[in-house]
Amino acid sequence: MALTLYVDTARWRAHQQSVAEQFPGLVPVCKGNGYGFGHERLSEEAIRLGSDILAVGTTYEAARIKDWFGGDLLVLTPYRLGEEPVPLPDRAIRSVSSVEGVRGLVGARVVIEVMSSMKRHGVSEDDLVKLHSAIDDVRLEGFAIHLPLDRTDGSDGVQEVHAWMERLRAARLPLHTMFVSHLKAAELARLRDEFPQTRFRARIGTRLWLGDHEATEYRGAVLDVTRIAKGERFGYRQNKASEDGHLVVVAGGTSHGVGLEAPKAMHGVMPRAKGVARAGLATINRNLSPFVWAGKQRWFAEPPHMQVSILFLPGDVAPPAVGDELVAHLRHTTTQFDRVVDR
Repeated sequence: MALTLYVDTARWRAHQQSVAEQFPGLVPVCKGNGYGFGHERLSEEAIRLGSDILAVGTTYEAARIKDWFGGDLLVLTPYRLGEEPVPLPDRAIRSVSSVEGVRGLVGARVVIEVMSSMKRHGVSEDDLVKLHSAIDDVRLEGFAIHLPLDRTDGSDGVQEVHAWMERLRAARLPLHTMFVSHLKAAELARLRDEFPQTRFRARIGTRLWLGDHEATEYRGAVLDVTRIAKGERFGYRQNKASEDGHLVVVAGGTSHGVGLEAPKAMHGVMPRAKGVARAGLATINRNLSPFVWAGKQRWFAEPPHMQVSILFLPGDVAPPAVGDELVAHLRHTTTQFDRVVDR
């Protein structure tokens, strides 16, 4: 009995291929938990796509993936002076976001990140003049810019990249390759037309692996079903049942990521109102689970355990049988499955 990730493999791979065709020379991204699929699986998929390079989050991820992927490994986390050294092959490429970082990587292959409107990290326009002497001692693979997902001010991502290309050109820095993130295919085509001498390579993770929501599905197996009467106590905390019903024990707990939720950016009145309502219900121990039965997401009976969750079904809902599977709406990037089934 397990929390299972079901993959419609043909559909999933067809989506990957469509993205690869829209973004020639794309750089697949495999970081964190491998977008819910794991590093080994995504390394295999990148090879299947014919990728010559794979982007990873950290040097530790690169050290693990190097045995599964034989091409170049682009580490997205910028190098910092004094960081713990991790043995990596020569095919590893380090991202750098400061002049000092470039000077600390003599002889290494590097991609220099420029500061975008994300304001996360990157060299500034004032740093460009200092890069001339610094890049002589490294093997420069190109520059990179990481753009925001949303542009609430109506600004244009292409214009932002264009402005940086002009700055780099004015500083007489090499423009043979620019790695970009969060641009549409049409936007990338505009840049290629404007700068035909530059190879633009899109770094894509979420859109590539998770862009077709119907290609994957999580399901938790039902382990036990117990009838409970109003007022009866149950669970670790021995709370009382508020009404007659059933307790349903389903595979999937905190060790899988069930019950864990990343903060969300909310826009508009309705999403904010729903957020306030959920917070209010949580104060009286009413938390909606990700598990679905009879067409509805069901409430946790109590906070999820390490490997299972206990749900409460009211008496007017026919319960599942042991061995049935409940669909679970889980976030791929925070979920660890027990098994994966390709079909």
